[in-house]
Parts: sequence; structure tokens; C-alpha cells
Amino acid sequence: MMQEKDMVNDVLSMLNSSITGYANIIVQSSNPEFRQTIQQIRNSDETFQYDLYKVAEQKGYYKPAIPADQSDILQVRSQVGG
Repeated sequence: MMQEKDMVNDVLSMLNSSITGYANIIVQSSNPEFRQTIQQIRNSDETFQYDLYKVAEQKGYYKPAIPADQSDILQVRSQVGG
């Protein structure tokens, strides 16, 4: 039997894959209505993914990476022209 932690991590993983797939579909779609529908689905999944992530973090199922320091952020920003 799967533990809750495993189920949460599986759902988060599936959502991440789905969101990536939606992005690929959106950029390749020429039908405005279809594109808008997929964008709405993606937005909904992104909201659900973030809410589930917050629960996983609160329960100790997920440990985020150490935040980047300001010098790293500035370096990346200068490299990408931002």
C-alpha cells in the first residue's frame, strides 16, 4: 500500500509533466479557442500543483532547495539580458 507521502509526490510529478505538456500544446496551437481551453486547464493545474506543494512542504514531504543568494540571481539576470 502506498503511503500518503508517496501518493502526494506521485501527483506532484504527474502535474509537473502535464503542465510541461500543456505548454508544448499551447505554443503549437493555431486555434484560439483550443489554445484558450488548454491555457485554462494549465492554469488550473498550476494552482492545484502549488496548493498541493504547500501541503507537502507543511507535512515535511518536500524540502525545497536552499534559496539562491542575491549575487547568483543578479548573475543569471545579466546573462539572460534581464
